Amino acid sequence: MSALAWALVAVPLAAGALLGLTGRRWNRQAPALGVAAAAVTLVLAVAAALLRPAASTPLLAGIEAGLRVDGLSAVTALTVAAVTVAVLVFAAGELGREANRGRFFGLMLLFAGSMLVTVTATTLPPLLMAWEAMGATSWALIGYRWQEPQRVRAADVAFLTTRTADLGLYLAAGAALAGGVGSLRLDELPTAASPWLHVAAAGVVVAALGKSAQLPFSFWLSRAMEGPSPVSALLHSAAMVAAGAYLLLRLVPLQAAAGWAGPLVAWAGAGTALLLGLVAVAQTDLKQLLAASTAAQVGFMVLGAGCAAVAAGTTQFVAHAATKAGLFLAAGAWLSALGTKRLPALRGAARTHPVVGGAFTVGALALAGLPPLSLWAAKDEVLAAARVHGWALYAVGLAAAVVSALYSVKALWYVWRPLPRNAADGYDTEGPGTRRVTRLMRAPLLVLAFAAATLGVLALPGPADRLRTLVGDTGGPSPQPWEAALSAGAALAAAAFAWWRGPRPLPASGRAAGWAADWLGLERAARTLVVRPVTALAQLLADLDDRVIDAAVRRLALGGLSAARLTARFDAGGIDALVGAVAAGARRLGRWARRPQTGLLHQYYAQAVIGLAALLLLVLLMG
Repeated sequence: MSALAWALVAVPLAAGALLGLTGRRWNRQAPALGVAAAAVTLVLAVAAALLRPAASTPLLAGIEAGLRVDGLSAVTALTVAAVTVAVLVFAAGELGREANRGRFFGLMLLFAGSMLVTVTATTLPPLLMAWEAMGATSWALIGYRWQEPQRVRAADVAFLTTRTADLGLYLAAGAALAGGVGSLRLDELPTAASPWLHVAAAGVVVAALGKSAQLPFSFWLSRAMEGPSPVSALLHSAAMVAAGAYLLLRLVPLQAAAGWAGPLVAWAGAGTALLLGLVAVAQTDLKQLLAASTAAQVGFMVLGAGCAAVAAGTTQFVAHAATKAGLFLAAGAWLSALGTKRLPALRGAARTHPVVGGAFTVGALALAGLPPLSLWAAKDEVLAAARVHGWALYAVGLAAAVVSALYSVKALWYVWRPLPRNAADGYDTEGPGTRRVTRLMRAPLLVLAFAAATLGVLALPGPADRLRTLVGDTGGPSPQPWEAALSAGAALAAAAFAWWRGPRPLPASGRAAGWAADWLGLERAARTLVVRPVTALAQLLADLDDRVIDAAVRRLALGGLSAARLTARFDAGGIDALVGAVAAGARRLGRWARRPQTGLLHQYYAQAVIGLAALLLLVLLMG
């Protein structure tokens, strides 16, 4: 059974590494190989969901690298694997002209494999490894077309922002060890001793909010739009952005043990759902609108996690994954065919490509929360849990649901307008369009549209009860009939208003719209409050190093050299000269001592007589 758990993550990781390393050698076969590996992974995910395998191996003293497929990870792993197949099929039809498809499909499989490790990890070490790998591969995918500098800069911003938040997981791991959780098992984190319990909870919350682009980290998601459309579809639907929400759903017991973490997470999710929804309303770029809506919709998952509504958050996760993957792929199909993603230039795009338009319409209506589509039912589950935790939280969540209808119908208004005579004048703003959508691009759109329309069954009484049992959330509240009617009526009214008003701005909303279009100025605030102070501190420390520490070291070294030279001079001119003089004197004395040694006997007698005479003279003088 453990072999199945290892295989579930090993197949995409190994296939991705192979394709990524072989590069252009398998360029023609890369799409087929990538889709095949993703399909095998989906089959393994189905088997794992049925058999629930577990595996572990020793990693460090007392710490294991563990994987396990339980109820929550079974649902998420199935979702990740299914969306990966759909996205890679679309990519096989879209990236026909790419020079290095092997690297692209390899990175996508590595990305999906990292997400699968994340959702099946039972201990912090494999979770940390997958978390890091997911961040690194997302950086490579966002900057995939690295020849264009703005894409590389966007990848850097996204990576550094999420990487900063990721440090929270390391903080949580250290706090867990300090708090007595030597095994680093996720289910044992709530048993950490205080105050380390609160430190661990804080680290997890920061890391999760950063990965899921929740406030105040949301701006990196806007930069991630520089990646190819299949990257956006996978990153924004079932991987990366959803990873933080999944982690919060997994660690609901840790939030409960900390006390303060649950309410903080709930309000962060509700606030992001509302404010980033307003950001989406203000966008004129389709991918930017969908990106802001991603942060907003993930906010509902985070709201569910903060309210300990694991089943509701899971339903939102699954429904959003299908809906958002389909929407991003539809936007990618139009971008590929028409060469633009600007909403004004996409007038009539749904009429020009009706299959793409139909799939986009189903996804957008689901995103708007209109009944009976999937996200309407999923949001009601989350809102029911929010109501239990306070009417204020419920009101903010309901307002966010209303805003969802505004930005979704805004996108629909543009793409269903009659095609203007000069439509082609607005095309090709991003690059030359192909003016066609291939069959491989259309097929996953239809499948995802069907899923977006029907996955709301997970919120019906029977399936909802089974899902609650599956994820261990049997005590969660269900929405009352009046709640469902209220949310449906509010969404329908907002959708009708948005369609009637079209793109016309609201009165006196120019400054607010500009602020929202700029993603609340979050990136500028981050540069002002974080990047510039850190850069200034780094410059100050560099100057301190150059002017003080390095200068002191250099002066000390110069002083040492001067002392060495002085010592050398003293040694050469003093000690060495003295030694030389003594040696020379000894040599002279030796030569003088050798002179009397002639070997002639009469000279020795003469020397003896002279010596005795001198001695006698000395005695007489002293006497």
